[in-house]
Amino acid sequence: MANIRRKKPIFTMAVAGSLIAATAAQTAFAQTQNARQEALRVAPHPGMMPHAGRMFPGTSLTGVPGFPLPTIHTQQAYAPDGDFTARWTRADALQIKAHSNPSVSAGQNSLPSQLIMPGIPADFPTINPDVWVWDTWTLIDKHADQFSYNGWEVIFCLTADKNAGYGFDDRHTHARIGFFYRRAGIRADQRPANGGWIYGGHLIPEGAQEQVFKGTAYTITAEWSGSMRLLDPRDNKVSLFYTDMAFNRDASGQDITPAQAVITQSLGQIHADFNHVWFTGFTTHTPLLRPDGVLYQNGAQNPYYNFRDPFTFEDPNHPGVNYMVFEGNTAGQRGVANCTAEDLGYRPNDPHAETVQQVLDSGAYYQKAAIGLAVAEDSSLSKWKFLTPLISANCVNDQTERPQMYIKNGKYYIFTISHRTTYAAGVDGPDGVYGFVGNGIRSDFQPMNYGSGLVLGNPTDLNQAAGTDYDANPLQNPRAFQSYSHYVMPGGLVESFIDTVENRRGGTLSPTVKLGIRADASAVDLRYGNGGLGGYGDIPANRADINVSAFIQDLISQNVSIGPNTTGQVNAFVNTNK
Repeated sequence: MANIRRKKPIFTMAVAGSLIAATAAQTAFAQTQNARQEALRVAPHPGMMPHAGRMFPGTSLTGVPGFPLPTIHTQQAYAPDGDFTARWTRADALQIKAHSNPSVSAGQNSLPSQLIMPGIPADFPTINPDVWVWDTWTLIDKHADQFSYNGWEVIFCLTADKNAGYGFDDRHTHARIGFFYRRAGIRADQRPANGGWIYGGHLIPEGAQEQVFKGTAYTITAEWSGSMRLLDPRDNKVSLFYTDMAFNRDASGQDITPAQAVITQSLGQIHADFNHVWFTGFTTHTPLLRPDGVLYQNGAQNPYYNFRDPFTFEDPNHPGVNYMVFEGNTAGQRGVANCTAEDLGYRPNDPHAETVQQVLDSGAYYQKAAIGLAVAEDSSLSKWKFLTPLISANCVNDQTERPQMYIKNGKYYIFTISHRTTYAAGVDGPDGVYGFVGNGIRSDFQPMNYGSGLVLGNPTDLNQAAGTDYDANPLQNPRAFQSYSHYVMPGGLVESFIDTVENRRGGTLSPTVKLGIRADASAVDLRYGNGGLGGYGDIPANRADINVSAFIQDLISQNVSIGPNTTGQVNAFVNTNK
């Protein structure tokens, strides 16, 4: 028995020694792995094509010395009605700063040039002398193809009256949806410098959208962004999805109660003749979605909540089912410090990781951007149900505006826009387009380009304070706010509006640019247009809705005499350059 008692502590010590040795070996292995990871990280080469000038260097996920590695995202698809939400993490967003050059001269661009929109000339033309123009969208079908109608291209824009006595930065509470049109099929180099767009006026009859707010307190209403769906490419019926806004403010412009944001539908018809385009309808406005405070933050939880910008589409993998993406915020009370390790997204043992407490101490928990999803419950697209958010950006950014689903080569891309000034403390990035790719509508979306999410930014020096578009930092790049509200079109074309170029305010359409998109990376196509800048407002249709009988009926409605040659004239008009 004595021998047995003597062996037990010896055995225990041996086991303990083995554990200590194993732990030491694991620690040494982890340190070796970290050292290898650091050695593999690629030093940034801003201002030039890195990685020996390859077109899509953004496919690299090996990181940059001194910065954390991006979060691992599988791109795996999940059921659209499931509860999985992808995260744009702090580890992801920090890749933007990682690939920014810390030593450029003040006022230059510090970001990789293949991800930056070329500089817009300061002598840009204006689309219209009487209205400011900003968020812009096109006439699309369920697949997001862009349609001309009976020989005319049509776009829809947020507009505000330049002559009403308020300034450009006060336009949002006065926003009305306007439309522009031009002849289809004419090359950009054959159009006027401003794109040749003709202003058609307001889309919605005066005051019609106020019916949504009946019985509530408000002092002014506005019409904010959305999308326009051509319900049948052989017909003229259209469905407008937009954000109906109501503000309740005192005489000094301060909110008495939080603004009301309601995603709304209104139906109408498009018409055209030889000379112009016009619309009828849009008199009935159906509220579709209000933020519920359960999946999407509402005004009771945060007076500064975001809820807007509906974009509808049909998923080819779910024929006949219509979905909507929109901007939202993660539900929950504003100011509650509830960031998680999953929101941070750091890999185990990453030496450059922040702790949750460090992030909370920085105040980053006020930023709770989300890209929402809803599904239509009827064929008229007038009833919708919330689904779990597709992407959250808690502790990263507070705005993911104007999201859209872009499907290419079996991949599902979500493109959205955001501001430098809406990033959380400790992370940074330019005003512009951000993109995420997965294998389905609901996926573990991977942020594009180095795992950062940045797709198309304005020229920006991240070493200098941002300033604002209306109060510029003289040390910042003078084009850091040159364009915004980008919308990715078929073929990778991107339109936007001009905000500020060299202290000149815009309110007009930007030059179109083109993105090359491949897998999880993108690059600005500098062969497009002039050094990467196409025509101002070059927004071409890639499909045509031709309806000769409707054209003739529209001629009759305009009191045009119909003769034996009318059908031939109409055919020649609508089929020219289609």
